[in-house]
Amino acid sequence: MSNVLVNIFKVAEIRKKILFTLFILLIFRVGAHIPIPGINVEALAAFFEKASQSGAGGLLKFFDLFSGGALTRFTVFALGIMPYITASIVFQLLQVIVPSIEKIAKEGPEGRKKIQKWTKYLTVFLCFVQSTSISVFLKAQVVPGYGNIVDMQSDFAFYTLTALTITTGTIILVWMGELITEHGIGNGISLLIFAGIIVRFPSAIVDTSRRIINRSEPIVFIMLLVVFLAIVAGAILLTLGRRNIPLQFGKRQMGGRVSSQTLPIPINAGNVMPIIFGVAIMQFPQVLTSLPIFKDSHPILDKIQYFLSPGQIPYLIVYSVLILFFAFFYASIAFNTEDVAKNLKRNQGFIPGIRPGSATAEYLTKILNRITLTGALFLAFIAITPDLILRLFPNEVSPSMAYMFGGTSLMIIVGVALDTLKQVESQLKMRHYDGFFKKGRMKGRR
Repeated sequence: MSNVLVNIFKVAEIRKKILFTLFILLIFRVGAHIPIPGINVEALAAFFEKASQSGAGGLLKFFDLFSGGALTRFTVFALGIMPYITASIVFQLLQVIVPSIEKIAKEGPEGRKKIQKWTKYLTVFLCFVQSTSISVFLKAQVVPGYGNIVDMQSDFAFYTLTALTITTGTIILVWMGELITEHGIGNGISLLIFAGIIVRFPSAIVDTSRRIINRSEPIVFIMLLVVFLAIVAGAILLTLGRRNIPLQFGKRQMGGRVSSQTLPIPINAGNVMPIIFGVAIMQFPQVLTSLPIFKDSHPILDKIQYFLSPGQIPYLIVYSVLILFFAFFYASIAFNTEDVAKNLKRNQGFIPGIRPGSATAEYLTKILNRITLTGALFLAFIAITPDLILRLFPNEVSPSMAYMFGGTSLMIIVGVALDTLKQVESQLKMRHYDGFFKKGRMKGRR
């Protein structure tokens, strides 16, 4: 590994890309600590501390995850890159639902440029709506002992300033992500999210270690370390795992023999998307019941809010079912068995022992459903791991550390780290240097 690091900085082009990427990430972290003008920082911190303990706290932590803590500090990067991710997901779904958009997406580079431009327009709209909604909400909040969160007297001035500042901040982050992709080591948007998550890791470890030391239970630390390593290993297998289906092509001859290839089917085609949609839906009832109009709520609403709170058994069951559903949904989008079967038949390819056409599509659908079920079950387990850990070790493990064990955080950290290492390794191989492994080749997500 030491030789690899020496080789990385020995090559001028790779060194420039890495230093440029680190410089952009540094700007991102600086911007995440610059608050919006007119904010009472102490009152804001007290408000979010109380909100994190309420029913809507899970949703707050979810959005704050993607902004690297900028949302709870209400900085210029408060929304982070989340509106862009939402806009991208919307157009991914529209490509499946709307034939005209699907046709544009298949037009090659020009079609992708159009989709990208529309995605940015939708990002601006979402930023403006979300930032305005947040500013109106915070303007009406008064924290006991701290006063108003917003010090600015003019409502219109505060709403306008906040909307323009946060919207501009998100667009700058999108631009910074594109700069990393073009001039850095790649995966710009993913690296910004990765940096926002990983920056919390040291403080989470320190907090958890302090709790364990105070309670004099070192065995808990060893157990957590073993569980963490096992989950990370499982997440890597889930990210890289695939089922290879053997193929043969009648037209292609290699030395007088029929050409053989394989068709890889990913175990987790949706990656982290099923978790994202599952969290959003699960937090929707919590947000509704936390609104001021439900202040004097009915006992039934109180029970719903309690049972659908993170950590409760009904919450874990419904959350897991939602992840299973969206895992199958995204698998059907990412790997369309009908299209694959048609393309194989068009190129005179076939699966040994399976007739081309509809029989091939049925066979691929059966295989896809089986491996997707396996991947979805493990993905659901990773997603509910933080809640299980907090239930088993409520006093030893801090919530921030628990959320590092699973869910969106772990999948993003593992996936982005593997992709980044793969790109660096490919750059080294191109210049005849050893990669991270002297034998073999590092695999990336497909």
